[in-house]
Amino acid sequence: MSNVQPPLGAPNAPIRGFPASEFALRTQKLQALMAQHALDGLLLLTEPEIRYFSGFHTLFWQSPTRPWFLFVPAAGKPIAIIPEIGAELMHQTWIDDIRTWSAPAPSDDGISLLTELLAPVADTGGRLGMLKGHETHLRMPLGDYERLMAALPGLKVTDATPLIRALRMVKSEAEIEKLTHICSIGSRTFDEVPKLAREGLAFEDLFRLFRREALYQGADDVPYLVGGADQGGYHDVISPPSPRPLQRGDIFMLDTGATWDGYYCDFDRNWAVGRADDASRRAYDVLWRATEAGIAAARPGTTCRELFHAMQAVIAELDDQGGDVGRLGHGLGMQLTEWPSHAAFDDTVIEENMVLTLEPSLSYGDGRIMVHEENIVVRADGAKLLTKRAPVDLPVI
Repeated sequence: MSNVQPPLGAPNAPIRGFPASEFALRTQKLQALMAQHALDGLLLLTEPEIRYFSGFHTLFWQSPTRPWFLFVPAAGKPIAIIPEIGAELMHQTWIDDIRTWSAPAPSDDGISLLTELLAPVADTGGRLGMLKGHETHLRMPLGDYERLMAALPGLKVTDATPLIRALRMVKSEAEIEKLTHICSIGSRTFDEVPKLAREGLAFEDLFRLFRREALYQGADDVPYLVGGADQGGYHDVISPPSPRPLQRGDIFMLDTGATWDGYYCDFDRNWAVGRADDASRRAYDVLWRATEAGIAAARPGTTCRELFHAMQAVIAELDDQGGDVGRLGHGLGMQLTEWPSHAAFDDTVIEENMVLTLEPSLSYGDGRIMVHEENIVVRADGAKLLTKRAPVDLPVI
């Protein structure tokens, strides 16, 4: 790996950020949905949603000390109520109305400003949308939320999760361009693994080398990297890496969520060290073909349930429980995992320009598991790979 020349393709990166027109269109679409559901406003508190409608992009969200709020009115631009420390960055977005307080202030962390903003809605018995559904959370102290509601007794809070979900699941071309770019970075990084991994290398050291390579290839960060390695197959895919050296006969997997300009790739690859046993080769073949079935099924109009069953039908050749993980893929974008889920419970209809992961998994042998994952974008004529397709046979290092 060179420390001087940038990797090939790096100059072709998309432009960072989005034009104001992107956020204006997102907001207009949301306000049209709000009108259909008779909402007088919508209050957002979590990072992906605030970034989606404002362009406010910062790692400062990793600190839990301060809450952040974005209010989307029935008409007009969103209004930001944020700690003073974020004012300068928020002023660089398309948002004009930015109201701040000196934070942290545990006795009043933006509650007075929120109460003042929402009072006209509450006074008329208006309806305020908030996220209450699956895969959402309240990113403010529960006590503060209760104080806010007590101060606004006329406010009717309703679940706006379906509105936000409908918008964020379908990506714009500008979003797809960023996702395509980070997936190509991830694919180039995985291509280098046979040069990085070797018998005797501590698994945790391989993780360090992979992260360094991903950054060299152009990723902004590698916030998610998990995997497993063991003789004849791994047993776990979410643990931190161990110091155990790779050994001949190991099967190992790396699963990365690297980012570029706030958008994720999320896929994995499997290898054998020195040799691959027949059971692992068979498991790999089944998963590769299950992924092919998923690619073929991922078309506009197909439900996530149907996509799940298309992959599960192949997995059942070896494992009728499908690894017992609950789902075989999900949405992808500003978060490592987004709506929807490819699962028996999810009847979401797949639409053009959704970006999805296909992630079949299975159990085999004596408690071993294997996972395979690719990233796709759904177009009018079917799925297109964003990731470089994994080899058809289990590669041996």
